[in-house]
Amino acid sequence: MVSVESNQKSKANEDTKNSMNTAELLVKCLEVEGVEYIFGIPGEENLDLIHALHGSSIKFITTRHEQGAAFMADVYGRLTGKPGVCLSTLGPGATNLMTGVADANLDGAPLIAITGQVGTDRMHIISHQYLDLVSMFRPVTKWNKQIVRPDTVPEIVRKAFQEAVSEKPGAVHIDLPENIAAMPAVGKPLVKPIIEKSFANYSSIERAAIAISRAKNPIILVGNGAIRANASSSISEMSNRLAIPVVNTFMGKGVVPFTDKYSLWSIGLFQKDYINKILEKTDLVIAVGYDLIEYAPKKWNPNGNIKIIHVGMEKAEINKHYQPMVEVVGNISDSIYELLRRCDRQSKPEYAFELRQNMKKDYELFAKDTSFPMKPQKILYDVRKFMGEDDIVISDVGAHKIWVARNYHCYKPNTCIISNGFASMGISIPGAVAAKLVHPDKKILAITGDGGFMMNCQELETALRIGTPFVTLIFNDSNFGLIKWKQEEKFGKSEFINFTNPNFEALAKSIGLKGYTIHKSDELIPALKDAFEQKVPCVIDCRVDYTENLKLKYRIKDL
Repeated sequence: MVSVESNQKSKANEDTKNSMNTAELLVKCLEVEGVEYIFGIPGEENLDLIHALHGSSIKFITTRHEQGAAFMADVYGRLTGKPGVCLSTLGPGATNLMTGVADANLDGAPLIAITGQVGTDRMHIISHQYLDLVSMFRPVTKWNKQIVRPDTVPEIVRKAFQEAVSEKPGAVHIDLPENIAAMPAVGKPLVKPIIEKSFANYSSIERAAIAISRAKNPIILVGNGAIRANASSSISEMSNRLAIPVVNTFMGKGVVPFTDKYSLWSIGLFQKDYINKILEKTDLVIAVGYDLIEYAPKKWNPNGNIKIIHVGMEKAEINKHYQPMVEVVGNISDSIYELLRRCDRQSKPEYAFELRQNMKKDYELFAKDTSFPMKPQKILYDVRKFMGEDDIVISDVGAHKIWVARNYHCYKPNTCIISNGFASMGISIPGAVAAKLVHPDKKILAITGDGGFMMNCQELETALRIGTPFVTLIFNDSNFGLIKWKQEEKFGKSEFINFTNPNFEALAKSIGLKGYTIHKSDELIPALKDAFEQKVPCVIDCRVDYTENLKLKYRIKDL
């Protein structure tokens, strides 16, 4: 016969077994939100959270730097539409995280940053490594909150994920003090609601349709919001049925395939290019999913006299160079199909076809160039020839980014990831790690300058350790090429931009990767082919001739 005392002991043991602390409740909430990975570094002040992750369905990816962790979460969010999650300890770990968090916030990538923190009992005095992280992260996030009561965790996590994905997506920060993390917690995750589509009102659609039908030389300008809204098919149909040319921002690449006869490729170069000619002729810009941060309206509408129709999931930002005559706010594809039912256009943009032919001739100019160091146009021509339609390029920031934006064309959305709102150097290698986790069957190519490579190359060890083989292609010029370009344009000379590099091939081999050094132009495609057949990450070092930077200006200035 079982005694009452035995029953009580059994119940006490069961209660102990079922009890959890705040960190464990937080992990349960993250699991319900569908988190697959957390990128970060363990620290003293996040010990309980790290321990709670052990045995959970979430895979923790230990990175070599918190900035790399944030960039991984950033690119994961941009590719999936789901918040990427990164984790750091307090103090320097948290400050290291901030660059990638800011990048995600300005580029519209959903991200959740979680930081460890000193206990609440130490915040009123000077304390080792203590910083007011809530205040620090506030300017670079959509919303942030410190957990000060265990029972608030489910609400804070649900609010964080809701804010991160709502238009415009961005970064959210949760700060978890170490004493709160260890406290007993009671609660359960909140259920994610089903978000219904929102639709534009018919009045705005009618006015927009009339303006489009009457315009003589309209143009469609697409941005990253069109990718987030999965609106590629509807935009392509609109362009072709109404015979309206399309240009995309750096972040809107692939919304309309670059092979489409109405595609006029990317706009956003810091100097006038072929595409600027089309904007000089237009009398109406239909901005679809366009974010002002992608390419400032002052650059393409300096006098504020171009009529604008704004089509997006949220209202237009206030800007004196961007004052829409109509705002069509709602589900983008639905808005476009409603416009198509009401629009009627007959004219063909012959001027755009002629411009497209000139652009294609310019693109083909270096197809057979055999000079070495290689011209950036030739490198990217070969890369485009080698990469498949579904494969992904992650561009770092530097002079090569301008060439990637101008000369690497896309068949599909999210096949060329460019940091443009915050423009952070060092994003390509950690970004490629995330891209390979999301798309293990695709070829992932990180394109970086030698400056950007040295900022986060340590994450190549992370890539090797977790089994994400991708290829890194270095545009090697032994200086900060973009700054040199700008200095020479403004002052006619460059200063303080030179440095020396390690032997990149040997560096790769020392980590356990495979390295390649290009010595002549016809070696690049064979090197890419061999590198993508390897089961480890690979690094290709290619000298680049950046005298083409200033030559581009002179070649296009008389357009």
